[in-house]
Amino acid sequence: MPRAPWRRRRTSDSPRPAGRRWAGRLRRSGTFARQVLLVRVGRRDHDLDEASPTALVRPDRLFPEDSAPLAPYGVGRLTAAEIEAAVPVSPAVGPADPVDAPGPAMAIPLLPGERTMLRRIKFAVVNACTLASLTLGLLAIFQAMQGDVRVAAYCLIACVAFDGLDGALARKMGVASPFGAQMDSLADMCSFGLAAPVVVYASLVGSVSTAAAGVACALVAACAAIRLARFNVSPKDGRFFCGVPTTMAAAVLALAVLIGLPVSGEVQVAGVGLLAFAMVSSFPYAKLARLIKLPPWLWLAPVIGALVDIRLTFAILVVGYLVSGPLLWWRQRRTA
Repeated sequence: MPRAPWRRRRTSDSPRPAGRRWAGRLRRSGTFARQVLLVRVGRRDHDLDEASPTALVRPDRLFPEDSAPLAPYGVGRLTAAEIEAAVPVSPAVGPADPVDAPGPAMAIPLLPGERTMLRRIKFAVVNACTLASLTLGLLAIFQAMQGDVRVAAYCLIACVAFDGLDGALARKMGVASPFGAQMDSLADMCSFGLAAPVVVYASLVGSVSTAAAGVACALVAACAAIRLARFNVSPKDGRFFCGVPTTMAAAVLALAVLIGLPVSGEVQVAGVGLLAFAMVSSFPYAKLARLIKLPPWLWLAPVIGALVDIRLTFAILVVGYLVSGPLLWWRQRRTA
């Protein structure tokens, strides 16, 4: 039977023998460069040394003794020189980053800049104020557990004073550091994120249910933690706070306990929850330094009001400060 004209005839003088067997071998084996690239890039699971994650392919493990996939095509086992010649080693294979390099970790100094004895003393004084705030926060918790709520509230007021003192001293003495900022944040969490809710809980017990008081105080602690974490990673603004600061919230809660507002327990729980949400809000609130720079005649009305009725004056000031955030936010949106 004659061969079809469209079929390719296999001849002896053809440089490339036709047929599926030769093409199948080509697909299965590949070229020398392809084998090297597959081994070095895609098939490293069993070829890398487990003792070193950045180790290169070992030549003696590239092709085992009992297998030679390129032997039918005139290529034997690959040596290290052949591998390096085919695929050069990149400098990024090793531990380029000094952090990943073996060796002892470098200690970061707590006090940046010149480390003289005078600056160390100033640095110690500033951090002593931070530790004093932390200790007073623990003392407030202990006093609240014993039932001395007013003493615990006074301890919170002292925490607020020391918290403002350490920052002012650090800036004035020129010993501000990232370590001091983290210390201040941790002390604030203990004094204002934990001690303040415990004191408020001790003051609410008896007037509201235990569950309602516990939920409100837990909300204050959670929002304080979120507020402090966000403050540490957010860019600083010299004019406004993003949300009510934890120091201000703790001062309001402590003064409310000391004054004893003539409202029901449910209203107090609602006020505590509102203050907690104000801490994690995005409304801008003016810093205390800007409030102090207000004209003196504006402070005359609160002073006279405090002499007449301190509770009503305190409530008006707190509500006015909380409302100032949304008003400033609306004004910025309108002018933008």
